[in-house]
Amino acid sequence: MARDGGKVHVVRVSKTGYVDKQGRRKDYSSAYLRRTYREAGKVKNETVANLSALPGHVIDLIDAGLKGQQLVPAASAVTITGSLPHGHAAAVHAMAAKLGLPALLGPAGRQRDLALALIISRVVAPASKLSTLTWWADTTLGADLGVADASTDDIYAAMDWLGHQQDTIEAGLARRHLGRQANPSRMALFDLSSSWLEGTHCPLAARGYSRDGKKGTLQIEYGLLTDPEGCPVAVRVFPGNTGDPGAFTAIVEVVRKKFGLQEMVMVGDRGMITSARIRALNQREDGTARPDPYGWITALRAPAIRKLMADDGPLQLSLFDQQDLAEITSPDFPGERLVACRNPVLAADRARKREDLLAATEKLLAPLIARVQAGKLTGAGPIGVEVGKVISTYKTSKHFEVTITDTTLAIERRQDRIEAEAALDGFYVLRTPIPAGELDAPAVVAAYKNLKYVERDFRHIKSDDLDLRPVFHRLEERVRAHVLICMLACYLTWHLRRAWATLTFTDENPPAPGNPVAPARRSAAAQAKASYQYDQAGQPYRSFRGLIEHLATLTRNQVRYTGTHVTIAMLAEPTSAQRQAFELIGAPIPLTLT
Repeated sequence: MARDGGKVHVVRVSKTGYVDKQGRRKDYSSAYLRRTYREAGKVKNETVANLSALPGHVIDLIDAGLKGQQLVPAASAVTITGSLPHGHAAAVHAMAAKLGLPALLGPAGRQRDLALALIISRVVAPASKLSTLTWWADTTLGADLGVADASTDDIYAAMDWLGHQQDTIEAGLARRHLGRQANPSRMALFDLSSSWLEGTHCPLAARGYSRDGKKGTLQIEYGLLTDPEGCPVAVRVFPGNTGDPGAFTAIVEVVRKKFGLQEMVMVGDRGMITSARIRALNQREDGTARPDPYGWITALRAPAIRKLMADDGPLQLSLFDQQDLAEITSPDFPGERLVACRNPVLAADRARKREDLLAATEKLLAPLIARVQAGKLTGAGPIGVEVGKVISTYKTSKHFEVTITDTTLAIERRQDRIEAEAALDGFYVLRTPIPAGELDAPAVVAAYKNLKYVERDFRHIKSDDLDLRPVFHRLEERVRAHVLICMLACYLTWHLRRAWATLTFTDENPPAPGNPVAPARRSAAAQAKASYQYDQAGQPYRSFRGLIEHLATLTRNQVRYTGTHVTIAMLAEPTSAQRQAFELIGAPIPLTLT
């Protein structure tokens, strides 16, 4: 008979090793709801219900409730009061810390934190400075670096501070990447690019040759100095009408005087290291020779190559019957080695492209010829105006002979000029004073072709990763600081792309070409990546930008448990790709950036 009063509780009874009548060994587990009461001074128990048939988790809930625990639905147990993207900023910040970038920027303080945030933001989410300012509040970068409350004046002040640190920063990078221990070849690459500006009041803005194809716009020029593998070291901004030779002279002065590097080998393209620059390269202002001569590697222009071919000159087609590379000499270049190369793949491509452009020009001119023949267009002047509008569209006018009268128009190809240009297809000649004992001919070719790494950096800076263009700043020092931020962001990107090669479509181990003149080839592993899209574990390969975006899905959440008023920070569960991304840069996934 049940008794009133007494506490009810759950009792679990387990029997192990029980043997039934058939001799089978069994284990039993039972659960009972029992009430404890006292009768005549003795403690007794009463079974209220047999819970054995209920699921285990239901029994656990009953037990917890009877013990006084407050039970709530699972969905109401915690509240996520906030969530911010974290993984992308944390990864880039971890790489910056690994490279010692914060210390390289300058002494710790508010200005350095803002400058570092601008550089990391340029890698993670490139945008204008004002857009970046509002974006900081939407990511853990702003909160952890203490810049979420920054104003536009704070950003501009940080840019000005960073600009004053440029020489110190770049000198540190030069010691790290161009010094004799890290760069025994003492080689540096330099190239020039341009970007257009919005607005008309920047002192650096000028009209010049636009490498972006933005005709009629004001622009700036900027030269990038890298190590032989294309790792950015320094950048210099010039007015938009600066020529390649002038930029080369400026960067040599920087390397020589500000970085204090001696006996360097500068590699630049044919329009940059001209004969005049070569003569001035190792001379003081008073005309005397420098005690620390610089070497160089560059290429000849087409007229000089044509002169080497003319009149049984040293450059003849017979040299390339069984090879793609030959070293020659010429009295026109005393004390220099000339390394002549012929790339048959490039020759075929240029011949095809020339024929396509000539045919396209003839197609544009055909309607004009028909109008003249039909008498719908007459007069030498009007006919010439119409021809002039179209014949230079594809820059092939030099290959056509145009005869105009008041009633006729005749267009013929200048076959002699076409053949003269075709004779140079696939040819290029490199020049250098470096002795063969220090740098053989294949190594000279390889060094010059390494300029492709600077071109790759420009692609990353301008479009692929960092979105430098267009430039919206008006003050000269702000434009220079903007380009410096992009260069330092490219420095981070260069190392991140290497570290994350196994997760992306990057070729981890590109094959070394047996013939330096032959086009570069991707490895079989890289081709397999592009073909299959997934690794052996079923994880997709991503682009660099795609991996950054995937890391952004690793959020840091502010969690509040029911019945409390305190929130705690908690990371979302990382994916395998996110874990691997941090492992590849040698850093744990941090809860906070600092």
